[in-house]
Amino acid sequence: MTITITIPGTPVGKGRPRVTRHGTYTPEKTREYQQKVRDCYHAQCTGGFAGGVPILARITAYFPIPASYPKKKQAALEGAFHLKRPDTDNIAKAVLDALHGLAYPDDSAVQLRGVYKIYTNAAPRLELTLTDASEVLHDAL
Repeated sequence: MTITITIPGTPVGKGRPRVTRHGTYTPEKTREYQQKVRDCYHAQCTGGFAGGVPILARITAYFPIPASYPKKKQAALEGAFHLKRPDTDNIAKAVLDALHGLAYPDDSAVQLRGVYKIYTNAAPRLELTLTDASEVLHDAL
């Protein structure tokens, strides 16, 4: 089984939890992005993976090329790796945590296949592919 979803907009990494005397909370930007991921999942997919199934995840985050860059530099950056924040691990954490309990019962079953950050002149977005790892492993043997 393979699930592919696209989340439109500039990808957001998971922010650090804030600790106050009133408790711990997740930053609003992270909460909003995780809700957007869940909404896109509901709109684009039905069902999910069963418990105990290993899952491979491939995440490709497409970031806009800054408009302030000269046209020549913009053209050169199309398809190049994005080397600025957010970090790949924070992007993966935000997306995989958002889908916990929705696409899979527990995100401990997710094995990362790759997280990539790419510049694009097209619309910024995040593309996520989840695959049953036991099928892929079986095919590789």
